[in-house]
Amino acid sequence: MADVARVAGVSQKTVSRVVNAEAHVSPAIADRVTAAIRSLGFRPNAAARTLASQRSRRIGMVTMGTSLYGPSAILDGVEHASRAAGYFLSVVRTLENSGSELQTAVDTLLDQGVDGIILSEPVDFGHPQLRIPAGVTVLSFDHPSENHRPEELVVGTDEAGAARSATEHLLALGHETVWHIAGASTWSATRRRIDGWRAALADADAAEPPVLSGDWSPRSGAEAMASILHRPDVTAVFAANDQMAVGAIHAAEAAGLRVPGDISVVGFDDDPLSEFLHTPLTTVKQDFAEVTRIAMHRMIRTLDGHAPADRHRSVPAQLIVRASSGPASAARASVRPAPPTPVP
Repeated sequence: MADVARVAGVSQKTVSRVVNAEAHVSPAIADRVTAAIRSLGFRPNAAARTLASQRSRRIGMVTMGTSLYGPSAILDGVEHASRAAGYFLSVVRTLENSGSELQTAVDTLLDQGVDGIILSEPVDFGHPQLRIPAGVTVLSFDHPSENHRPEELVVGTDEAGAARSATEHLLALGHETVWHIAGASTWSATRRRIDGWRAALADADAAEPPVLSGDWSPRSGAEAMASILHRPDVTAVFAANDQMAVGAIHAAEAAGLRVPGDISVVGFDDDPLSEFLHTPLTTVKQDFAEVTRIAMHRMIRTLDGHAPADRHRSVPAQLIVRASSGPASAARASVRPAPPTPVP
């Protein structure tokens, strides 16, 4: 341990804190100590540590859709926070959003003796049949609701409220209604964003168009937009994520329409690429870094025996107005574009 401290430029006590997952160690210092441990081939006796602390120092995470920006950003934050606190992270990716597959994933992690389990978007929370032993800490990345057990740690964004804000933004620009391209039907985020969109339309006494089905991909956004471009009354579209919004813009422009001159488009998530599109995208920013920081701080504190009094925390989202949304165009209603060409 003395050699690790010397190479990392810290005290032996700091090395001990990192090895034993104690609090009050910054991520930068934890990374230095971890790098020194690896370079020296230092192997702390994990079995002895486990016996001494009655903890495995292992956290399990159930996730799905990690190829998408939101789930990927959450996973990155969880990995960093776990490593900084000296925990091993085991990840199980589910292929379907079903109670049986979720339970199988949880059982796999429980078999590894994890101290805590993280349920990450888009797992459908609120499965009352989910079996997790009382001694295992549970963290859900979700908006707090009555679906969660009182002892569960819950941190997330008010997605319904954020979707409402996006829709209200378009209505305030003079659009008579707003069409919605929804995400995959099995995701809880999809339902919440639809709820927020509907609430905004109802509050404004605006007509509610049919929900357009998507699957989070740019292609699904393009196909959904192409299916309604024959309607001259379509002037505003809110897509449930930025990738579908990008596809929607592509379809509109391929049909000879201007964004936002003829059709306004708003996305959701604030993917880093959305700011640098040829038409920078108006979107809703979910602060995944802050959500993950708060959530993991609470989980580590709980594992260390210092559970917060308020176990449920909501982090606000922010509407980012860029160039893809603008006032409703009176000219749009008098122009009927040619039938759109199929998306290749």
